[in-house]
Amino acid sequence: MAKNNFQLALEATLVHEGGWSDHPSDPGGATMKGVTLATYRRYRPGATKEQLRAITDADLHRIYRDGYWDAVRGDDLPAGLDLALFDFAVNSGPGRAVITLQTILGVAADGKVGPITLAAIAKHPASLLINELCSHRLAFLERLSNWPTFGKGWSRRVAAVRAEALSMTQSPPREAVPPAKPIDSLPPERGRTPAFVIAAIVLAALVAAFFITQVRF
Repeated sequence: MAKNNFQLALEATLVHEGGWSDHPSDPGGATMKGVTLATYRRYRPGATKEQLRAITDADLHRIYRDGYWDAVRGDDLPAGLDLALFDFAVNSGPGRAVITLQTILGVAADGKVGPITLAAIAKHPASLLINELCSHRLAFLERLSNWPTFGKGWSRRVAAVRAEALSMTQSPPREAVPPAKPIDSLPPERGRTPAFVIAAIVLAALVAAFFITQVRF
């Protein structure tokens, strides 16, 4: 499981969420960095659009952690699948994202990640689930009435999340990468005379030439 991927997943998601938006065709309405005004008001009752636009990093992290990452149990998911499910949840709601995954897995689709869902996840390669989830997600988005307006952006987002999530399943642990050897410990290249030996030879030749000169004159 990937218990430390929240920050990585958040950074990847924020790339697609951008900054301020208040598009008339967006049912979410006023949005800042992916957080809608309605969502923000659950944490800051009575908040205005101006306050949403000035949302702090602390509030942003709290909302994404509590409302989305923890809602899909990101810490208990395999690396890569955590990002794919988290980004789906941010874009379309945790309930829909989890129900879509549960439908793929063939378990009861109640919108909550519990022991049965986690056990079913463990039976499949993360890469397979990521591909299936992203394909189902895109199919859902294509059925929405505002697909003509946002479809290109959604397609790029799903494709980027799919690629990033799949790469996370293949990345070796950081501690598995051996540290580089210090330069001083590297063996000298075979067939080459070390520099200090050449310097000693040159110095000896200069000294010898000096004494020869003294003898002649």
